[in-house]
Amino acid sequence: MKFIGLDVSFLILSTLTALWNAGAQDSCADRCGELLGTCSCQVTCESLGICCPDYKEFCLQISPYSGSLMGGKDFLINNTVFKASSVLKCRFKQKITTSGYVDNDGKAHCISPLLYETGFIPFEVSANNGSTFPYSGTWLSVHHNKVSNGEKCTLVNETKWQYYGTPSTGGNLTVTWTHQTLTATHVNIEVWGYQETGDSYSENWMAEWKYLYTLAREIPNTGKYSFIPVPTEGNYSAWHFGILRIIPSKYLDGQSNILSIWSSEHALAWHLEKDFRNDPNAWATAKCIEWDRKEELLPNFLEEIIDCPCTLAQARADTGRFHTDYGCDIEKGSVCTYHPGAVHCVRAIQASPQYGAGQQCCYDSTGTQILTHDSTGGSTPDRGHDWGSAPFLKPPRIPGFSHWLYDVISFYYCCLWSDNCDFYMKRRPSSDCRTYRPPRAASAFGDPHFLTFDGLNFTFNGLGEYTLVESDLTSLRVQGRTQQAHLPDGAWAQGTGLSAVAMQENNSDVIEVRYSEDLNLEVLLNQRVLNFSEQTWMDLKGLFLYSTPDQNITVMFSSGAGVEIRESRGFLTLTVLLPEKFINHTRGLFGVMNGNPEDDYTFKNKTTMSVHASPQQVFGFGASWAIENGTSLFTYDTEFLLNSFFHGEKHNASFVPVFTPNEDTADPPVKEMLLLCGSDPFCRFDVLTTRSLQVGSSTRLSHQNHKLLVEHLKPVISCGWLEHPTNGKKNDTNYLLGSTINFTCNVGYELTGSQERTCQVSGAWSGDTPQCRPVTAIKQVIIIGSVFGIVGLAVLARLGYLCRK
Repeated sequence: MKFIGLDVSFLILSTLTALWNAGAQDSCADRCGELLGTCSCQVTCESLGICCPDYKEFCLQISPYSGSLMGGKDFLINNTVFKASSVLKCRFKQKITTSGYVDNDGKAHCISPLLYETGFIPFEVSANNGSTFPYSGTWLSVHHNKVSNGEKCTLVNETKWQYYGTPSTGGNLTVTWTHQTLTATHVNIEVWGYQETGDSYSENWMAEWKYLYTLAREIPNTGKYSFIPVPTEGNYSAWHFGILRIIPSKYLDGQSNILSIWSSEHALAWHLEKDFRNDPNAWATAKCIEWDRKEELLPNFLEEIIDCPCTLAQARADTGRFHTDYGCDIEKGSVCTYHPGAVHCVRAIQASPQYGAGQQCCYDSTGTQILTHDSTGGSTPDRGHDWGSAPFLKPPRIPGFSHWLYDVISFYYCCLWSDNCDFYMKRRPSSDCRTYRPPRAASAFGDPHFLTFDGLNFTFNGLGEYTLVESDLTSLRVQGRTQQAHLPDGAWAQGTGLSAVAMQENNSDVIEVRYSEDLNLEVLLNQRVLNFSEQTWMDLKGLFLYSTPDQNITVMFSSGAGVEIRESRGFLTLTVLLPEKFINHTRGLFGVMNGNPEDDYTFKNKTTMSVHASPQQVFGFGASWAIENGTSLFTYDTEFLLNSFFHGEKHNASFVPVFTPNEDTADPPVKEMLLLCGSDPFCRFDVLTTRSLQVGSSTRLSHQNHKLLVEHLKPVISCGWLEHPTNGKKNDTNYLLGSTINFTCNVGYELTGSQERTCQVSGAWSGDTPQCRPVTAIKQVIIIGSVFGIVGLAVLARLGYLCRK
């Protein structure tokens, strides 16, 4: 628990146990408040399945804890046992009710509902058919494309099924699914469609998934069904894209919020009417033109979206504001279906503030951004951000589906099924990078060493909890905890390392990354340990959280601030990325971010000292940034943490580290250290302090990674897109500093203006705009006459030579 001593917590625990055993469930919340005056006993109560008012009377522990926002997932409530006669109702967000059930073991089950948002969704459970809902918990609703394949069915064909019905396509379509997901012996397969109706961007604009028809009834639940599509009865041309649902046959057609398996969303070409099959190009052209007319009436979102990074290196380094596009990932083979020629794309993490729009940026194998002006594989912004955006529920902010409706299916109409891509690119032009400003990076690693936003490097071996960076701009706080390092023989070293990092911005969720007592990496959300076994990407309050398979953690805040944490030989390696707007708005161990390292040693009391200060003076600077209990973001849920950090000093003044390790050439590890570390002072320091070459190697790698990151984030000058002249060509599509582009004209045209233009330091192109003008009639006569004259002279000269010979 947080901020409570063990003696008090045991008293509360025993008291609440007695209350619960006596059947005084209704007074649990009140008793908790009486004991502490607050709801700080939340964790203690949860160990009993009892909560403070924040969580009502009974906390539910569920498995699995997450699933697609499409719903239909059966999840088990682990910490309850019900009577077989109990009639369960599960209520989400106090308004969406699904039917639960009790299995043969007395365990309760709920079915997740269809939602139009992602994130943690509160739910309650009733055991008396909805009369009261005394039990509560949270369900994690996830973007439909980020759930495991076992949760979805798949539609496959010998050719790409999206093209089914176009020339040279046909034959069987096959639906496959994990049949064990549904316990039924027979299932139905349904077709659902998605639409957004009402007045655009208004209060009555609504999103809707609607049952259209049943594709197959009472088929065996074998996990496979093949069929040849035939045009369906009824007019479904208004449904641009849809989804398949597989349900037990006992349910009614289109029945909501029941056990089910959904496919991925997809274009509904395979079931469309005869007009499509007779002439797909004409049909798709009409759809493309219809979409283009609707776009004309919608607000211009392009003016408020973030600019793209100039290079692939910048795009991959700016992890606070951009994240890999799962549809075009260089780490997974660069299968870029919608961006031919690209090897990697990224998406802006945060949606635009007013319209909920998204940015996408794509790059070729040279690391150059691809623009739609030059290629259909270019970067295309999105009217609907693929991940959606708060407050959700209203279009075009529905995760995944608004993006499909406005930005994906329209690409099918205009670019894949007809030759009208110019319509699409006109509405979705790439942003270049002329206004992009890379973030600044600061890092801490090893024993521990700090590299500030402005490039100042120092070592601070304090033992305690400290402010790494805080900002008055967004109330951003990133705090670090250090613990004493060990020598190879298990003795304590005279140095420390980062063992935990906690962070919050404004009123966002609190994220803490720490080493547990058994030295495993833990991530805590609001003081509760998270399990990443189901999800690696979480949309949380005020932030996104991402975990890689090797447990590298990235936190992306709404402001664009990013925090990366990696495990490194028993210590944490931390990197903080802050956008340009944080300039002159930071303080802490990472200094004042303003481009001037001279004021990075600014104490908590706002005094400063020289960058040439001694290690002992730097130690005093670091100690000044010790946090206080009242401002701590950390969790103190073990006896060790309570005694060492909560009840103990935030800066342990009795711990005196080694300030300058002695490099004795007679010391055996020194020779190996020199070979390993070379001139890297941090690597040398850590080998000498911890007596471990492995720690030194890890520190050296972290230092190199930071320098490479800073290199990738250097500002790049772009002069912007250059158009090729009408009736002419250009030889390059690189518009960054130093690039030179040459222009030529087609036959019958001559070039005026500059034949080549170079991107200059000022951000402007050299020379004048080239133009290709038709060669005039008189010029053509002169040119032709000149050509014939030259040819005639050559002939005469040849004849004269032959005569003389």
